Amino acid sequence: MSAATNIKEFITSGKTALGIEFGSTRIKAVLVGEHNEPIATGWHDWSNSYIDGIWTYSLDEVWEGVQSSYKNMAADAKEKYGVELTKIGALGFSAMMHGYLPFDKDGTLLTPFRTWRNNITSEASEKLMALFQYPIPQRWSIAHLYQAILNGEAHVPSVNFLTTLEGYVHWKLSGKKVIGIGEASGMFPVDIHTLTYHQRMIDQFDELVKEKKFPWKLADILPKVLVAGEHAGTLTKEGAKLLDPSGKLEPGCLMCPPEGDAETGMVATNSVAERTGNVSAGTSVFAMVVLEKELSKVYPELDLVMTPTGKLVAMAHSNNCSSNLDSWIGIFKEVTTALGCDVDMTTLYKTLYNKALEGDKDCGGLLAYGYLSGEHITHFEEGRPLFARSSDSNFNLANFMRVNLQSSLGAMKIGIDILLKEEGVKLDKMLGHGGLFKTKGVGQRFMAAAVNAPVAVMETAGEGGAWGMALLASYLLNKKNNETLEAFLNAHVFTSQDESVIEPDPADVEGFEVFMKRYKKCLPVERAAVDFLR
Repeated sequence: MSAATNIKEFITSGKTALGIEFGSTRIKAVLVGEHNEPIATGWHDWSNSYIDGIWTYSLDEVWEGVQSSYKNMAADAKEKYGVELTKIGALGFSAMMHGYLPFDKDGTLLTPFRTWRNNITSEASEKLMALFQYPIPQRWSIAHLYQAILNGEAHVPSVNFLTTLEGYVHWKLSGKKVIGIGEASGMFPVDIHTLTYHQRMIDQFDELVKEKKFPWKLADILPKVLVAGEHAGTLTKEGAKLLDPSGKLEPGCLMCPPEGDAETGMVATNSVAERTGNVSAGTSVFAMVVLEKELSKVYPELDLVMTPTGKLVAMAHSNNCSSNLDSWIGIFKEVTTALGCDVDMTTLYKTLYNKALEGDKDCGGLLAYGYLSGEHITHFEEGRPLFARSSDSNFNLANFMRVNLQSSLGAMKIGIDILLKEEGVKLDKMLGHGGLFKTKGVGQRFMAAAVNAPVAVMETAGEGGAWGMALLASYLLNKKNNETLEAFLNAHVFTSQDESVIEPDPADVEGFEVFMKRYKKCLPVERAAVDFLR
């Protein structure tokens, strides 16, 4: 029996698991087979809008995107295996973490979706951090809620349910107001002992806003916290129709806890055990390390989140990574087109990224900030992409590409340096995934220099968080008794995964450190750009 025939029978028997992830620029669906390998994929490109000072996506775009990605995945399965996809064993949704989606008692969205990209909650973030003695980044849902309270926004008394993007989609497809523990820990602090929201801090928040006399208590409007492997409902008849308007998809499949993209990245790189780490580098970049113990103090530059099973994770998150770099590649594409050269984007990326390896280790004195949006680690509420150089800098193509690649990791490195240098956290290996690693060996080498640790990229890294979400759905569907997520991944997923590992080059590490001194020293230049470039 051929492999395709086996997969066809697996699909028709309804034993597959599906993960769908809402990324910043693409919604992706990955269907996995008997051995948790991707067997069909689909996607839908989209992008956020900047409306009235808010980075947002409309709910119409959410449903158009998820239906399109599902439709394309189902078409891929039919083309490859000649079978119509009508039933799925388990399903899960993931999305960009954090943000603000408040609904009233009738399920009406009270304000446009405020995404993780908005740096508009600094006052709330600082006050809550002081109150809780716990890091509360501006992206977190609780920071958005409290900032809305501080702003006196009229919608706040009507809030009946507060969730994130994947929590919203899960709710509409299953009827369940739940969230995975990793995403929950990016909404409000979670207690590592009780594996739910931290009760002391819940009480502190309710007392803080007591005089407002809101008709709700915080615990009543937050989604219920679930860990990986717990049942999170089933796909309803209405949900099946919403996901697949063609009506071919049957309801009833299991649904696993919806998780954030940080957590699905951990799963997709098998980085859910202590002393493992992973870095996701695309529109944003975040590096995470699973901790063996709690940190000695609060660092505003570091988030504390959790693995899908509730282990504490330190995360250095930068809002900006490759967006400005991609814009420069687009300019080079315009140049080649104007010259009459037919150069595809893959070749262009590969050529220019590899050119960066020829540059000076410290980028030849060049300076760049890829701040398309604000950057909390370096205290910018807005961003202005910037390139500058001195009159005696070594200005050439190799250094230009190198400085833009290294600066895409600059803010993240400030956070990870605190973790590794000040807290002495041990990191055996960092696993990379995301668009920055698509050009073999380049992003990987710069990341190894940034974290001064080996960086591995797996052959499946290109599937990213959607595959990680599919694995969480598969874990719910196939785990044996009390089998842990770590054991499941090691036994049933990462048994023969090929990976390439790049060790940090001492010269690259030293050059990156020299560059970072310039990067930090010249932040006032970026500040001037924000203040005066309108």
